[in-house]
Amino acid sequence: MKKRQWRRIGLLMVALTLLMAVPSAQAVTVLTPEKTDYADRLTRAERSIRERKVGKYGMVPVYGRDIADGTYPVTVESTSVFFKIAEAVLTVNGDEMTARITIGSHSYMYVFMGSAQQAGSAREADWIPGDEGQRFTVFNIPVPALNAPFECAAYSKKRQIWYDRQLLIDASTLPEGALAFELPDYDLVEKAVIDFGPDGEAVSDDDDAQTVKPLKAEPVSLPCSDGEYSIEVNLAGGSGRASVSSPTLLIVRDGKAWARLLWSSPYYDYMVIGDTVFENLTTDGGNSTFEIPITDMDDPMEVIADTTAMGDPIEIEYTLTFYSETLGDRSRIPQEAAKKVLAISLAIIVVGAILNHFVKRRRR
Repeated sequence: MKKRQWRRIGLLMVALTLLMAVPSAQAVTVLTPEKTDYADRLTRAERSIRERKVGKYGMVPVYGRDIADGTYPVTVESTSVFFKIAEAVLTVNGDEMTARITIGSHSYMYVFMGSAQQAGSAREADWIPGDEGQRFTVFNIPVPALNAPFECAAYSKKRQIWYDRQLLIDASTLPEGALAFELPDYDLVEKAVIDFGPDGEAVSDDDDAQTVKPLKAEPVSLPCSDGEYSIEVNLAGGSGRASVSSPTLLIVRDGKAWARLLWSSPYYDYMVIGDTVFENLTTDGGNSTFEIPITDMDDPMEVIADTTAMGDPIEIEYTLTFYSETLGDRSRIPQEAAKKVLAISLAIIVVGAILNHFVKRRRR
């Protein structure tokens, strides 16, 4: 074989080796944010996940007697991204108030006006059943007051357990003329408190707004040996433009499940799961990679991912669902499969070149 042919084969082998080292075909080179800015944002993220709040600083409860009788569309805040209120209608009749709230799923069968513990020991007659539509569930609940958090435990259809939730109906979303008095600008009040504190000092964590402690980022246990596997994962939420590679790498360590998650974008710089912040492991400008605990299997787990794709950093809420029945060999992971294909292709090229060499030699 001529030296030129061997040189071409050598260059091809180098190129294929470099391709095998690339973590994703979508990887691009980007400038990382300033380290000081990133550190500040991580600090704020770690502070914010201590508690999830509904309402704003200084909110005063608004009762039925303060509102003209009628039916009004309102906005309802929830302490859980799994129990988001897509639509709500408030009905006021004297001192009594009720709300027709809609969630965009069939995940919950009942709600109870109290804590999850109280719901579990209450009579079934005190549970409020949901009315299911095509892609939503409606509950009719009593409302004690607006601008004040109230407990509304929710019963999971799939897991058959009660979850603690708090809701708050924002009185500022009532139409003009419904209220007997004008509300303060709570957004402005909260901004001033954040900037200066109620007495010119930093605000403590024990403010007026109702809070719920986040769950610990504890990985679930799996009945399999420690090692590396593959598992299918579904991402939901955000704008729908982002995705994660599936199947993804599942790592079992001390019997606990962790996932090596590869995003379709290089712009995610940290993720929040429960009470913990996880930083991007990619340092060469490629697509963002995170090693995170799988806190729930076969049910959506809520996560937050911070992206700089739109200029200013923004935290986006997503859910990840890992499917236990898809647990398999790590060779099913797209990156591993691509490496295998490249290795086979390289082997075929090398063997072909050798055979070609011997064929030409025999002809001589």
